Amino acid sequence: MKSKQTQRIGILTAGGDSPGLNAAIRAVGKAAIGTYGYDVLGFKDGFLGLAQNNYTALNKATLGGILTVGGTILGTSRDKPHKMQIDGKVYDMTDEIVANYKKLKLKALVCIGGGGTHKNALRLMKAGLNIITLPKTIDNDVALTDATIGFDTALGIAAEALDRLHSTAHSHHRIIVAEIMGHRAGWLTLGAGIGGGADVVLIPEIPYDIDKAAEAIKRRDRKHANFSIVAVAEGALSKQYAKAFAAATARKKQAKTDEERQMAKAELRQLDAKHSGNTWRLAAELEEKTGLEARVSILGYVQRGGTPSVTDRLLATRLGTECAGLIHQGVFGVMVAARGNSVKPVPIESVAGNLKTIPLEHQWIESARRVGTCLGD
Repeated sequence: MKSKQTQRIGILTAGGDSPGLNAAIRAVGKAAIGTYGYDVLGFKDGFLGLAQNNYTALNKATLGGILTVGGTILGTSRDKPHKMQIDGKVYDMTDEIVANYKKLKLKALVCIGGGGTHKNALRLMKAGLNIITLPKTIDNDVALTDATIGFDTALGIAAEALDRLHSTAHSHHRIIVAEIMGHRAGWLTLGAGIGGGADVVLIPEIPYDIDKAAEAIKRRDRKHANFSIVAVAEGALSKQYAKAFAAATARKKQAKTDEERQMAKAELRQLDAKHSGNTWRLAAELEEKTGLEARVSILGYVQRGGTPSVTDRLLATRLGTECAGLIHQGVFGVMVAARGNSVKPVPIESVAGNLKTIPLEHQWIESARRVGTCLGD
């Protein structure tokens, strides 16, 4: 009598790297192997590995010792299943991905990533694959989850950077403008700004008036606090730019022909190009309007690196082990979301394409205002 064949699942990490990815891989893998008896394959470099059938077997040995390691042992990429660059050409590799999934006889594919990953996961789900996802991004902007893997670590790094910038700002009587990651959501900048004691915090959700930011700094100067820390999200917009982006976005949505749609897209690209380097312009304008010397510190990729915080390791382990349990129960088409002290599966369809920005009535915003932080409005 033949023994029952061991079931097999796949895991991949896609999009930008983030602290806690290895902790999530470990959690899914260890629970799947140890608790449910599955074989686990890890696909290299995101969806590209699945398209090229490039994988490695994950076991207790390969999963050991990675809990505290930053980055991802599987590698990652921003390749999309339907727009994959191979040898300088772009291909739709969806059929190849489906074929490889079936050839490997996978019960499910676990995709760990942010907004783009969830859109791609939805496409593969519609192509007939059993998909389950985990939310990962330092931006904390994935819909329907309280927190994303990597956010807490990046928050701590950004806040510590602001702590360190205080000493040089104070010593030289300067304005220090610190650029923090976050194109469309300001969770990281606002949280770090509050935790790091920034005097001005500028986020994408609240278009800023440069004169109001400058006036807040001048008020501090008049009170003999002759330095200021400005935390600005890379996607923060002045009121003027915000109005222009909103108008172009509306034209894109209302476009009735391909020509109108392409024109709106071109306009948005031009606005993006003009907005590039905004932090440097902001510093120059603040220097001009306040008479204080301004310096820029761009935190950049350092926010993504290093050992994940205990909070991120715990979150990744909670979500990852629940993910393995849901697969065993035959629950697919869901993202494992953090909800308070518990976890909850939510439909990928409700996550993909939706952005979790900071509500204007959020407690963090109110708290920032109450301690005198200027939000540029």
